[in-house]
Amino acid sequence: MNETMTPDGAPPPPEEGYERGLGSRQVQMIAIGGAIGVGLFLGAGANIAKAGPSLILMYALAGVVIFFIMRALGELLLYRPVSGSFAEYAREFLGPFFGYATGWTYWLMWVVTGMAELTAAAIYVHFWFPSIPQWVSALVFLVVLFGVNLISVKIFGEVEFWFSMVKVTAIIGMIVIGLGVLTLGFSDAGDTASVSHLTAHGGFFPHGVGESLMTLQGVMFAYLAVELVGVTAGESDNPEKTLPKAINTLPWRIIIFYVGALVVILSIVKWTEFQPGVSPFVAAFDKIGIPLAAGIVNFVVLTAALSSCNSGMYSTGRMLRDLAANAEAPRFLGRLNSRKTPAAGVTLSVVLMGAGVVLNYVVPEKAFGYVVSVATAAGIWTWMMILVSHLLYRRAVAAGRLPASSFPAPGGSAGSWLALLSLLFVTVLIYLDPDGRVSLYVGALWALLLGIGYAVLRSRAAATRELEPEYAD
Repeated sequence: MNETMTPDGAPPPPEEGYERGLGSRQVQMIAIGGAIGVGLFLGAGANIAKAGPSLILMYALAGVVIFFIMRALGELLLYRPVSGSFAEYAREFLGPFFGYATGWTYWLMWVVTGMAELTAAAIYVHFWFPSIPQWVSALVFLVVLFGVNLISVKIFGEVEFWFSMVKVTAIIGMIVIGLGVLTLGFSDAGDTASVSHLTAHGGFFPHGVGESLMTLQGVMFAYLAVELVGVTAGESDNPEKTLPKAINTLPWRIIIFYVGALVVILSIVKWTEFQPGVSPFVAAFDKIGIPLAAGIVNFVVLTAALSSCNSGMYSTGRMLRDLAANAEAPRFLGRLNSRKTPAAGVTLSVVLMGAGVVLNYVVPEKAFGYVVSVATAAGIWTWMMILVSHLLYRRAVAAGRLPASSFPAPGGSAGSWLALLSLLFVTVLIYLDPDGRVSLYVGALWALLLGIGYAVLRSRAAATRELEPEYAD
């Protein structure tokens, strides 16, 4: 976007044409819900089996990294709140190619996540209604959420609000009941529940520190979508007020929903009783003796999957529109419908998500793990671009070229450097994991495709500029 600089040196917030229909209540809950997903409700079971109680520490360490990332993003958002968010900042501070690569990579992350989540949602429905074909459930969810995203951003925000409310209520309920079991000793788990489970049965690191660190890639996947609050910047009714508030509550969300929930669950149930593929929440509810435990958790996980799909449709449409506005995607993807939503971009993403449902039926079950790895790699790239953009922004502010943000990140550049090095460390861990390594191969192929695409775009732009005088005549 070629923007005229304001007198103080900052690009003016563009008139993007969106409806500022997301209120404080919705942005807050989107921020909360973005930190709670299937990675916690289901994925934590496999990681507990690998790391034991030390998984609590892994979630806490990853949470510190995520906090620095989000505060870096927050400083950028209050400097210039735009819907393109991190792609726009990468374009401004690193150059057009990085904005192009970040926008398309974030789009890829949500499309592949949507493919997996739609299929997963159909499987969750099959739990209650085995006679309904899975493709029918997946298609119904796809169509309904597509409609939600086309109607208006207010409807999207309201649906996401209630999806998040279900997840938050489930976790808080688990924590309250669990604390009651530990302090009052009631229920079937009362005689065996104890915080001593956190250090017994092989210790806090039962398989060693190295095995615990290997779970960090799965832990980081659980935090994907926290950055979604940045995409809402262009449609928040008061971004200067709502965005800092949403980001500042992140530490409490991590402490309560991740660290707190895992401390309670691992105190009620010995870590040795958890198995991959079984939700730790189901295991804890069963141990306590809560009726219909599997059904309750199945409903919550279904909500988490649908929330992820809903967020994916929302964010991909906005990213494609930002790319189209910068001539990095077909021009038609930049159009808004009469309700001020990027209908063309959402439609393209939904079509590809739907195709992924078919693919998930014909590929092995291990494909879900591959999708998780690809999404994690794409998410790490996005987070890295946020951090590098923040470092360059801070340098520009120090040099007096840009105005200071009203929401400076604590620790300044040091926090971003710490988070950036941590993400590089997680990337090394992904390479060391044979199953996760495939995401790096996919990433290399994706980078090659992005490079080819960008070269084509540049050559077409150059050809157009050469022809402009001829058209002028």
